[in-house]
Amino acid sequence: MLFPPERTFPALTLQGRAISFDAPVLMAIVNVTPDSFYDGGVHLDVDRALAFAHAAVRSGASIVDVGGESTRPGAPPVPADEEIRRILPIIHELASEGLIVSVDTTKAAVADAALSAGACMVNDISGGLMDPEILAVASDHGAAMILQHLRGTPATMQRDIRFDDVVEDVSRELVLRKEAAVAAGVDARRILVDPGIGFGKTPQQCIQLLSAGRRLASICGSPVLVGPSNKSFIGHLTGAEVQDRLAGTVAACLLARTAGAHAFRVHDVAGIAQAFTIAKAFDEAAGNG
Repeated sequence: MLFPPERTFPALTLQGRAISFDAPVLMAIVNVTPDSFYDGGVHLDVDRALAFAHAAVRSGASIVDVGGESTRPGAPPVPADEEIRRILPIIHELASEGLIVSVDTTKAAVADAALSAGACMVNDISGGLMDPEILAVASDHGAAMILQHLRGTPATMQRDIRFDDVVEDVSRELVLRKEAAVAAGVDARRILVDPGIGFGKTPQQCIQLLSAGRRLASICGSPVLVGPSNKSFIGHLTGAEVQDRLAGTVAACLLARTAGAHAFRVHDVAGIAQAFTIAKAFDEAAGNG
């Protein structure tokens, strides 16, 4: 059964609205960068970025995740002031409309500026390792946090991939990041964990993590967000080029849901929402049969 996963969590209230984990939570990706692996440069124009975000929300996104620095393998760092310049007009506008906005950053200064502009969630691919002050910033603003697993940085993460047991190791390291966030004052009930699909993992390890949502949720004690959208493991397994991986992304999201994941960070919200709608109809028919 796809709905709900075995381990559910209380609803998360953001911008005065409750996000229930009993149904799949969709997070729309808005990359305000010239060099992201999938849509680099597409949303650099503010009006285009806003139009994309509005369409994603109409299609079923509960959260809009805005980022101003590419985290593809080997991506060069972006100065904080440039990152802020890219994202702030979009975050301010979306938040002023009452939408739930997350900022995708590893920098405390960027998170502070974004949260001051109306964002209410921080999505840190390093789980607070690259700039530990980001945890205190999230706490000061009462923000929710997504703590992702990452070893090293985007520039170095693919150099030496070693795990004894990828699910156990990633879970243990996420627990440490969650403990650090709570120690900094972040409310444990407002934390999601992300195993870091494609971030320093082999294709097979990505599949193992996508199939381990219940174990991750149980060990970490938090809802699990996954981000398989158009990632290289899909290309490795299917041969599909990056712009032709929607079918693989749909399959990864549906199967990750059956394995216990709660939230999904995706580029094509409409396509994933449609797949979940059909899956829910099948579940209901099976239950009524």
